[in-house]
Amino acid sequence: MWFWLAGAIAAEVMGTVALRFSEGFTRLVPSIVVALGYGFAFYALSQALARGMVLGVAYGVWAAAGVALIALIGAAFLGEGLTWVQVGGIGLVIAGVLALELGGAPHGA
Repeated sequence: MWFWLAGAIAAEVMGTVALRFSEGFTRLVPSIVVALGYGFAFYALSQALARGMVLGVAYGVWAAAGVALIALIGAAFLGEGLTWVQVGGIGLVIAGVLALELGGAPHGA
């Protein structure tokens, strides 16, 4: 199930980066990548859930990883800024997801 969640994260990040280049869905190829990326992301997320992943954990990890990766890709490759406050915010999001995972009921209970 973690394999599917990783695929969902990668596809969502790919779709979001393509969204940046689609120029309001006026460019065909990036627009197609957006649709395929988001479509596969939701399919893969559904597969992780179907294999027993808890919804709150799956969505939390998916969202937090997506936010963190998009912010880092934007800063590293797209000329977007990333302040220390934003880095701290990303850390808080990740900490929140860890709290969801670690604070949940033991698996199999």
